[in-house]
Amino acid sequence: MRLEVLKGSAISPHVGDLARLRPTVFRAFPYLYEGSDAYEERYLASYARSEDSVFVLAFDSDRVVGASTGIPMADETDEAQAPFLDAGWDVDRIFYFGESVLLPDYRGQGIGVRFFEEREAHAAGLGRFDWAVFCGVVRPLDHPARPADYISLDEFWRRRGYAPLTDLQTTFSWRDIGDDAETAKPMRFWGKRIG
Repeated sequence: MRLEVLKGSAISPHVGDLARLRPTVFRAFPYLYEGSDAYEERYLASYARSEDSVFVLAFDSDRVVGASTGIPMADETDEAQAPFLDAGWDVDRIFYFGESVLLPDYRGQGIGVRFFEEREAHAAGLGRFDWAVFCGVVRPLDHPARPADYISLDEFWRRRGYAPLTDLQTTFSWRDIGDDAETAKPMRFWGKRIG
């Protein structure tokens, strides 16, 4: 196993790798995401266009088995920025962690911790960010697709020093597995001071 950190346009050759990983990993609860490669590549192209974006890639030999992304909040979508702008935050001082995806066979080996460490180091190294933030989908505790053995990532995030930003939420829309149309999902932001 090895990790590689790529920045800005250097991530372009690996957009396809992450476009395949995201729908695979996010099919599981709580995302239940029915994705498409075409959508994924369009979405991830914004990271390749951002000069200060970062991809942290986990390789098993030459195969990408995990990836984690980050981008200045000012380069993110309106849905991500709006709650912060509405609350009076300066989005130029926020670095947004897009996602961390890792195939199940590679979990529990410290790769998720490294994903956070590398993205935080990248954001801190840019020297202009006070906060690192990300968001996670909020599903009801009695959701019918919730596995009996499901373990929330909340404690993992807390051990990394993140806390819910309880007054900051947004919605993202996607099609759940088995649904005919996209629906809006509530997303809760988590954050940590890095500056």
